[in-house]
Parts: sequence; structure tokens; C-alpha cells
Amino acid sequence: MSTLLATFVCACGIAGLFYLDRDKTYRTSKALWLPVVYLCLSWSRPVSFWLNITPPSGANAQLEGSPFDTAIFLVLLTAAVGVLIHRKSKTGTLLAANWPILLYFLFCLISVAWSYHPSVSFKHWIRATSDLTMGLIVVTDARPVVALKRLISRVGFLLLPTSVLFIKYYGVLGRGYSPDGRQMNTGVTTDKNLLGVMVLVLSLCTLWQVITLLRSQGQPDRRRRLSAQIILLVFGVVLLDMANSVTSIACFILGGGLILIMGLHVIKRRPTRVHALCLVIVLLAAFAQLLGGQDAILHALGRAPNLTGRTDIWAAVIPAVPNSVIGAGFESFWIGPDVVKFQRAMVGWWHPENLNEAHNGYIEVYLNLGWVGVVLISLILISGYRRAVAAFRLNPSVGSLMLAYVIVSAVYSITEAGFRSPNPMWIFMLLAIVSSTGVTAGFFGERVTRDRAGSRSSFPMASAYRSGSVG
Repeated sequence: MSTLLATFVCACGIAGLFYLDRDKTYRTSKALWLPVVYLCLSWSRPVSFWLNITPPSGANAQLEGSPFDTAIFLVLLTAAVGVLIHRKSKTGTLLAANWPILLYFLFCLISVAWSYHPSVSFKHWIRATSDLTMGLIVVTDARPVVALKRLISRVGFLLLPTSVLFIKYYGVLGRGYSPDGRQMNTGVTTDKNLLGVMVLVLSLCTLWQVITLLRSQGQPDRRRRLSAQIILLVFGVVLLDMANSVTSIACFILGGGLILIMGLHVIKRRPTRVHALCLVIVLLAAFAQLLGGQDAILHALGRAPNLTGRTDIWAAVIPAVPNSVIGAGFESFWIGPDVVKFQRAMVGWWHPENLNEAHNGYIEVYLNLGWVGVVLISLILISGYRRAVAAFRLNPSVGSLMLAYVIVSAVYSITEAGFRSPNPMWIFMLLAIVSSTGVTAGFFGERVTRDRAGSRSSFPMASAYRSGSVG
């Protein structure tokens, strides 16, 4: 098939997916297109690349970035803030309930004061706030569940088929080479790991949609919408294999397994068993570490015992943090004056041009924000877990997805910088935590729960939240 014909077929296929997935039963706000555009731009190449706009030159080009791309994101952020101001009642409730997230962003802002380049760090902070802002757009929608499904579908329909097209027919765009000469598939992104995590977060929600549709008999146009989601899930599975990102593949298996298990009647009937399920996962990982089984697991996953050089990076950068308590400043460690010597010290896979993160979310936070940042991230994870479990008690379907995102993000960040903007896992962890709060606050409508005797009962979650009976 020629390149032109393949492009035409891909465009028709994307249009067909949008047609199959259409649903006129519920309407969502047009503002939902703001996070759709934001995610598409954040996870692919910059607008300046597609428009062939010459990037800035000079010594500070890497620090300053493209003014054109910055302007695009500022427009999106300004529009999103305007929408949230209009929805100030719901926005205020969600922000007040998620004070650990606000505390983390506040400390990030304060840390700009001692960063190596305060103006650059402040720009990164402004961009990072967009991750939370776009999530709030989804949760404050009049139909937040429908909004979440449409967000995933729209982004997935646009990016996943296009990634396959780029890999197969546009090698210059869809493929690249590692410093040691090995070919890697990147799709619409700039790196195979970014492709992997993008597919991971989209495919988890797509799998959840497929399961939900299979269990929802009698919905209008169910078969047509189910067909669209199954096709999108197939694209996701194929791209996970193409990306060859072991971390993303393992996390997809983990997250998908959690969603399936939490959908079992035995778990939904007794939501407290979710704690036991998560505890089993932690204990299995601990026993594998204590009994030396991690080498066998890594070998089975195609990883070297040193995690493809990651442990060498960790050993080199941890002692280099300028202040162990408060770090180097928000997004500042890798643009500091001493980082070049660490880049040059890494041999093999890690070369100066591609060593700009610690490949561990917790260590990455430590480098930039010190132990204070690590404590704040831990607080976000603990709070997020509690809120997701509370959401599961009230709405098992939505709660299972949110809990899966929280657990997967904690595991994913062991070998990747998963708490860094605009990493897809970071964005969806924030979205999951805020959505869980939305469930307990009643934004997702009335849902069926169970009392201690196991009988079915229904009540408004807003009143339950105010009375303190949940999370």
C-alpha cells in the first residue's frame, strides 16, 4: 500500500471510529475539547514542529523552549481557567478536598525561589498546573463519566491509529534510533517510553469501557459503540508490543487485572476486600525482592538486573542533590551547572543527549524537591488510594478504574519519572484522584451501594460526603 493510500485509509478509519462511538443520549460541554487538544499536543510533537517553525537558537534555546508552543499552551490554560471559574462551586469543592495536591503544587511554586533558573522553573510550574486544570474540566462536567469516556475515546481515536500509520509508513516520524543504534518505534511521540505510557493510560480506560459495555445490556447503540472500543483496544495492544516498553506492558497487565478482579461480585459485595487485594500485590513484590526473585522476573520481562542502566543513574545522581531536604528547585536539577558531568559519566545506553531524568519518579522528585517533595508525593498517593477506595464503595465501576490508575502510577514510577509533567501517568493519576473525590461528593449522581448486611440501598453521595460517612 502506498503512503498516500495508507494515509487516506487511516483518516477514513478515524472518522469511522468517531461515527461508531457517537452517542446522542448524553451531551457534554464543548469545553471538553480543551483537555482533548491539550493531551494530543502534550503527548505528540510540538505545534511548531508540525508547522515547520524554526526553533529558537543560542545557548539558552534548551532552557527557553519555543515561544510559539508556549503561547499555544497559555491560550489553552487561560480558556480552561475561565471554564472552571464559571463552574466555581464544583471547582472549589474539589480543590478544597484535594488539599494534598494543592500543597504539593504550592511547594513546587515556592521551590522556584532556589532553583538554578527561576524564570524557567516558573514557566514549567505554570505548564504543570495545566495537568490539574484539564482534569478538573472533566470532573466538573455535568456528565463526568460520559466526559471521561469521550476524552479517552477522542484522544485515542486521534493518536493511536496515527501512531501505527507513522510507524508503518512514515519512518522519519514514527521511528527512531537509540544511541547504540537500535531501532525504536515512537509513533506520534518522541520516545518509545512515552509512546508506551501514552498507550498504557488510554488502553486501561478503553478496557474498562469494553467491560462496562459488555455488562450493560439494553443500552442504545451498544453494539456499535462496543465495536469502536474493541477496535481501539486492539490498536492499544498492538502499539504496546510495538513500543516494547516493558514497564508499560507490565503496568497494563497489572491495571487490567485489577479492573477485572474488582469487577467480581465477591469484591463488590465486600469492598473492604480491596485492601486485601492491594496488600497481596505489595507482599508479592516484597517477597520477590527479599528472596532474590527480582532477577528472574526482570529476565522474563527482558530487563537486565541493573534495569537497563537505571540503577547506575540512581547511584550517580542521589548524592549529587544540592540539598537533601528541599532539592534543587522545581524541574531544576537537570538544567543545573553540574549535570553535564553525570551525563558524560553514563556510558552505553545513556548518552548526554538523552539523559535528562532519573527514570524513577520518587528519585526525580527527591532531586528537584528533596525529602519534602517525597513526603508530599507519598501523601498524595495515600490520600488518592483512600479516596479511590471510598469511590469504589459507592460506585464500583468508576472506583475500580480510579484505583487502578492510582496503583499503577505508584508502580510505574519505580522505573520511570511518572510524577513529572506532562507524563501521561501523572496527568491521569491526578485525574483519578480528583474523580474519586467527585464520586464521594455526589458529582457522579446517585449510585447503588450496600449496607453491612449486604442488602442493596441507594442514597445521594453528596449527603453521605457531608455527613462524613465516606472517605
